[in-house]
Amino acid sequence: MSMNLVTLLYLVASVFFIQALKGLSHPTTSLRGNLFGMVGMAIAIVTTGALIVEISGGKAQGMVYVLGALVVGGAAGTLMARRVEMTKMPELVAFMHSMIGLAAVFIAVAAVAEPYAFNIVAKGQPIPAGNRLELFLGAAIGAITFSGSVIAFGKLSGKYKFRLFQGAPVSFPGQHKLNLVLGLATVALGITFMLTGSWTAFFAMLALSFVMGVLIIIPIGGADMPVVVSMLNSYSGWAAAGIGFSLNNSMLIIAGSLVGSSGAILSYIMCKAMNRSFFNVIGGGFGGETATAASGAKEQRPVKSGSADDAAFILGNAETVIIVPGYGLAVARAQHSVKELAQKLTDKGITVKYAIHPVAGRMPGHMNVLLAEAEVPYDQVFEMEDINAEFGQADVAIILGANDVVNPAAHVKGSAIYGMPILEAYKAKTVIVNKRSMAAGYAGLDNELFYMDKTMMVFGDAKKIIEDMGKAIE
Repeated sequence: MSMNLVTLLYLVASVFFIQALKGLSHPTTSLRGNLFGMVGMAIAIVTTGALIVEISGGKAQGMVYVLGALVVGGAAGTLMARRVEMTKMPELVAFMHSMIGLAAVFIAVAAVAEPYAFNIVAKGQPIPAGNRLELFLGAAIGAITFSGSVIAFGKLSGKYKFRLFQGAPVSFPGQHKLNLVLGLATVALGITFMLTGSWTAFFAMLALSFVMGVLIIIPIGGADMPVVVSMLNSYSGWAAAGIGFSLNNSMLIIAGSLVGSSGAILSYIMCKAMNRSFFNVIGGGFGGETATAASGAKEQRPVKSGSADDAAFILGNAETVIIVPGYGLAVARAQHSVKELAQKLTDKGITVKYAIHPVAGRMPGHMNVLLAEAEVPYDQVFEMEDINAEFGQADVAIILGANDVVNPAAHVKGSAIYGMPILEAYKAKTVIVNKRSMAAGYAGLDNELFYMDKTMMVFGDAKKIIEDMGKAIE
């Protein structure tokens, strides 16, 4: 197999990856995008396998290792994909990012130990300084991605009592100065490795990078987790690209650059949707003071509450209904029940639309995926910019488990979320809110929408409440 053919096949796979990203940009083309991605990865894997066979001189030992890794990794991926719940998708994404980062670290260590096995240099020759720089960057970014993703996984899961895995920000005096010192030390050790090839400098750099990944993520509050997931996605791509340069592997370079750049763009979009700067997110602490305040004693304020039958009566007499799904909907697995309720309303001649906020749920596109799983028609689903102008004419806005993304506090100066674009559900003639309790959202802020005269709270599990509404409408 000539290197020209390998390069050509890698280029073909890269074109498929680009088409995959293009297809995934819209729900109607997402299936085609996934297909392009799978075909591109299959081409890359087969090409790499053939290359390994040729490098090993036709010996089967190399392919045995490759096939063994494919079987183990493929089986684990298949099992997790089949068993993971939609509510756990953000944690799964964080876990995958951590594996990509760790893979980059392992490859870098192997390349430093035996560079001739990767065709970097001839056996017995030192690694060129340029390659050592690439290995340093790939390994450092990979280590930060791994440990940072582990912390993000714990924060998103909410299952673990360990302090670092809790949603509230973890901060201490001198934290930013410590991060700066560790960052400078990591760079210094990396440069030392580049200039001298010192194993000690390399492994010390790796150790500091693992620590930095933890320290970067722990001060970031739960409200910023969607941005963190996107940011770590970008990191994993740049780690792969850095290793690709070291190995002279065009496939890794192109695929890593695609992931890194798309993740960076998505992080920017998410920050814009939350009225936050990227560096402000990395600085951490969002929701820290408000979460503390929310956890303490606060004045009990009266709200207007009703039953599922009351909500069904209001919905049944409306002409236009806008549904705002949130994380509570995902937790209750109520997307299919919502689809059935919307269909019953549509059958009565009522116009039903869905309003999606860019950061609703725990990761970008979380709500879109839930609705797609329930086969909600795409023409009923609208992004924030397209639907906000219609809330003022809507008879009813029904909010299912959303909180921060509909909080009018975003329009109040001095609020922790001031300036954050929100779904303007408060402009609807009547607002129905389904929540389990009056607990604050991820940002830790009380929501004035819940106390408005036009708002009716319906407390309980989203799936049961929605099913009861459907029965009452019948």
